[in-house]
Amino acid sequence: MKKEIERLAALFEENSNDENAGPMKKYMKDQFPFLGIKSPLRKELERKFFKETEILKKPFEQEFVTGLWEKEEREYHYTAITYIGKYIKKLPKSVIPFLEELITTKSWWDSVDSIAPLVGEIARKYPEVIQETIDGWAVNDNLWLRRSAILFQLKYKHETNEGLLYDYIIKNAESKEFFIQKAIGWALREYSKSNPVSVKAFIEGNTLAPLSVREGSKYLS
Repeated sequence: MKKEIERLAALFEENSNDENAGPMKKYMKDQFPFLGIKSPLRKELERKFFKETEILKKPFEQEFVTGLWEKEEREYHYTAITYIGKYIKKLPKSVIPFLEELITTKSWWDSVDSIAPLVGEIARKYPEVIQETIDGWAVNDNLWLRRSAILFQLKYKHETNEGLLYDYIIKNAESKEFFIQKAIGWALREYSKSNPVSVKAFIEGNTLAPLSVREGSKYLS
């Protein structure tokens, strides 16, 4: 995978932009350096890279993801997540510990919020991972694992396990963490598109942070 990583690095470095890099880093609260490649161009470069290397025709390589994750610039991490997403429907449930490692390494909302739906895809195919792993995330000391537990069903719509979602929210309702309060609101807002009556009753019947209530109520009349 070293050759592929070097090819991607060359492609990205050719398209780096110092003028963009500063504001992008600032937007992410100076958590990571950036090459200054904005999302539309990065996605275009990814497509070019995938086509040139034919890497997607080969079996999933955890080593490739790890190699990109070890790089400092955030664009590499985004591409690593894109790569995982290309395989997610075929991956076994044994990938969950690896996803957990990515959630808890170089963590910030941008990476975590992209990995959580991938966890959701695995849990959809292997529901037992909920009890085996995600239940534990919901009460973990690591806030990013808790956020992932709250958000993993974000794209489930009518298939959302309502009881599970509400259980995770109640377990985190007293958290003072901005990213937890925001996740609760986001999860409720998204689920309200499928079941507004239930979400309205849940918000009215439980004590939630004002931020969670505000976010969760956006689509409720």
